[in-house]
Amino acid sequence: MATDLDFLADCRTRLAFDLVSHTWNPVVIWALKDGPRRPGELRARVGGISQKVLTETLRRLECNGLVARRAYGGSPPRVEYELTALGRTLLAPIEAFGVWAHDHGDEVMDAQERHGGATPGTVDQPPPGRRESTG
Repeated sequence: MATDLDFLADCRTRLAFDLVSHTWNPVVIWALKDGPRRPGELRARVGGISQKVLTETLRRLECNGLVARRAYGGSPPRVEYELTALGRTLLAPIEAFGVWAHDHGDEVMDAQERHGGATPGTVDQPPPGRRESTG
């Protein structure tokens, strides 16, 4: 069980939350769950991610020991990314978040609508998939 000290700025719990709170980290991790992928395959699986952001995300995940990059010689040279053993340990927590989002996403979006459609600290836009209320 986590204690209050487990949530200090330099603690491991915050480190873990930082890893999964970045928008694209869990998405890319999940896209790699079935095995190695080339960057073009990842972009097709993820959808909505630019090449630049995908590259930044893969580098960030690699720097954190969650993804391994493998370069192959040849013409043209090719690169694949795959989850490390450490990266695979995040699949169950990411899946649990996905199940929670599926089960409670409508409740969260309804609450956002009741409060003007924006979450504090975000751009004032309606949540994805919802119309902005006109009343």
